[in-house]
Amino acid sequence: MAPPVRYCIPGERLCNLEEGSPGSGTYTRHGYIFSSLAGCMTKSSENGALPVVSVMRETESQLLPDVGAIVTCKVSSINSRFAKVHILYVGSTPLKNSFRGTIRKEDVRATEKDKVEIYKSFRPGDIVLAKVISLGDAQSNYLLTTGENELGVVVAHSESGVQMVPISWCEMQCPKTHTKEFRKVARVQPEFLQT
Repeated sequence: MAPPVRYCIPGERLCNLEEGSPGSGTYTRHGYIFSSLAGCMTKSSENGALPVVSVMRETESQLLPDVGAIVTCKVSSINSRFAKVHILYVGSTPLKNSFRGTIRKEDVRATEKDKVEIYKSFRPGDIVLAKVISLGDAQSNYLLTTGENELGVVVAHSESGVQMVPISWCEMQCPKTHTKEFRKVARVQPEFLQT
């Protein structure tokens, strides 16, 4: 059975010099080995010598949505004032953890903002391209906008569960039942289309 993983922070005392020799991510002071990184402590010994104590950082750093970044998100719920979404990608990079975002009614499109109706723009389950306009914090979400032609719904499924086809900037049609549903459709750029 593998030993339990020990996480440590910079300046944390790991062990004394009699128990091991310092490796990468550590330093010595007053006969003890301290961590110089936040990460996982590892001990490796060769040929019965003192184990080498080292601290390894998590290799993949978390990418965060930034103001102006184009993000791909999935609509989780809607009401009359805004749509709540989960941010899944920043650009073309998938996120390890999804972040919460909000698309307010006034941020759905650039023109005729007062005539926007959320239920005619998004539905839960839609995949949306949006731009980050404000960073969130622990209590609030990222504020997003779809107020450009290239932003909006890119994938939507009809009531019958079939992926719909865009027929205009504000409508998508089910290829199976031919019913039309309102959406704020994104004009997807050719470089984003998969062949």
